[in-house]
Amino acid sequence: MSLTPLADDALAIWRAGVAAVESQSLVQRQIRVEDGRLKVAGIDWPLTPATRLLVVGAGKAGAGMAAGVEAAVAGTPFASRLSGWVNVPEDCVRALPHIHLHPARPAGVNEPTEAGIVGTEAILKIVQGARPCDLVLVLLSGGGSALMPAPVSGLTLADKQSLTRLLSRRGATIQQLNAVRSQLSRVKGGGLARAAAGAGHVATLIISDVIGDPLDVIASGPNCPTRSSPEKALSVLAQFDPDRTLLPVAIYAVLERRRSFGTAADHDGSFKCPVTQHLLGTNRVSCLAAAEEAARRGYRVVEIEQDRQGEARVEGIRLAERAIALQAEARATGESLCLVSGGEPVVTLPSDRAAGKGGRNQQLALAALAHWWTKPITGVVLLSAGTDGEDGPTTAAGGLVDASVLATAQGLGEHPDEALATCDAFPYLERVGGLVVTGPTHTNVMDLRILLARPGNSPDTVTGPRSDVTR
Repeated sequence: MSLTPLADDALAIWRAGVAAVESQSLVQRQIRVEDGRLKVAGIDWPLTPATRLLVVGAGKAGAGMAAGVEAAVAGTPFASRLSGWVNVPEDCVRALPHIHLHPARPAGVNEPTEAGIVGTEAILKIVQGARPCDLVLVLLSGGGSALMPAPVSGLTLADKQSLTRLLSRRGATIQQLNAVRSQLSRVKGGGLARAAAGAGHVATLIISDVIGDPLDVIASGPNCPTRSSPEKALSVLAQFDPDRTLLPVAIYAVLERRRSFGTAADHDGSFKCPVTQHLLGTNRVSCLAAAEEAARRGYRVVEIEQDRQGEARVEGIRLAERAIALQAEARATGESLCLVSGGEPVVTLPSDRAAGKGGRNQQLALAALAHWWTKPITGVVLLSAGTDGEDGPTTAAGGLVDASVLATAQGLGEHPDEALATCDAFPYLERVGGLVVTGPTHTNVMDLRILLARPGNSPDTVTGPRSDVTR
C-alpha cells in the first residue's frame, strides 16, 4: 500500500475525528459506582437486594456502547445485576460477559430484517418485565431505526422494507424517513419507553448521527414522544409516491386508519416512569477533534463546516472548487491549509436506469474527481467517509481523491461521468485506488470530510501500485 504524505495526513486527521467519538469511551466516562450506588449521566441509583441494571438498545455503535457499560461496572456489585440485549450489525457482534449483542442485519444492508424483528421482540420482552427497582439503560446510535424494527399490526417486514427502499432511493432525508417510520412502529416515537412503564427509571445514552441532534429523530426516538403524526407521514409519502402506486396498500391503510381515529392517547408525550435522554457524541465533537489534529500537524484550519446536507454530487463539486481556491491560497501564503466538513448529504438514485454500487461519500469524492478532470490539481486531497466505517451497501467507508487518483483514472482513460450518472462509484474508485476502507468503527456521527492543501510542489504521486486506503 502506498499513500502520498498529504493523503496520509488526511487519513490521520479523519481518524482523530472518529477517535474522539469512540463509543466505549464515551459511555464508560458516563458511568461510575460509588458507595454502592450507580451514577449514570447524573442519575443516582441505589443497590438494593432486588436492583437490576437492564441494558437494551440498537445502533452501529451498540457494541462499543455495551462494552462501555460492562467495563464501567466490572468488579462492582452491579456487575452481577447486569443483563441486556443490543441489536447491532452482523460484523459488530462479539462476546460480552453480560449483554447479548444480536446480529440484526448484515453488514452494509441498512434496512429492517427478520433477524432485527426477532431481536426487537427480545428487547421489548426485557423492558416490559422491568420493575420499579430496575434501572433500564437504553443505548442508541445511528442505524438504530433499521436495527430495531417492530411493525405495527397490519404491516409486514416486506412492507417496511419497501418503504425504506423507496424513500432512501428517492433521496428522502432522515427526518422525512423517520416521520413515516415512527407512525408504523411499536418502538419508535416513544414506543420503547411506553413498553418500559413498570421500570424505576429509563435512561437513554445517545450518539447522534442526525443534523442538529434532534433526540426524537435519532434511531426514530424510541424514548421520545414523536412530533410526527399520520397527517405528516402521509404528506411525506405524497412527495415520493404521489399516486400511491409504489408502496404497499397496507401502509396507507394503517396511516389512514390512524388519522381517522386521531392521535392515540398513548402517544400524547407522557410516560408512566421517569425517562431521561443524554447526548454523548456528535458530529461537532468529531469535527473539532479533526481540526485539532490538523493544527497539530501544522495546518491552518480555515473553516469547520457543520451540518452540511444537500445532494452528494453537488457537495463534491463545491468542495472541488474550494480545493482549487485553497490550492491558490496555499501557494500565495506558503501555508498548509485544512477545511473540515461534517454532515450528511444524500444520493438520489437514477429513475431511468439501474443504479450501480456505491454510497454518498464515494459519490461525493467521485464528483470532485470529475470536476478536476481538466484542471492542474497538485498539492490537494479530499477525503470523505462515514464515521461508522460504512458507506452505502459496500465494504468502503468512503473515498479519497487527489492528483495521484486523478492521474490513475486518466491513465485508464475512464472519465467519471458515467459512474456518477449511475451511482456506480465503488467499482470506479476501486479501479483507481480511491476507496477508504476501515471496517466498522463502532461509532456513528454522520460523515467527516477532510480537505487539505499544501504550497509548492507537494509529492502527490506515488511509485508502484496504489491500493485502497485502509485503516
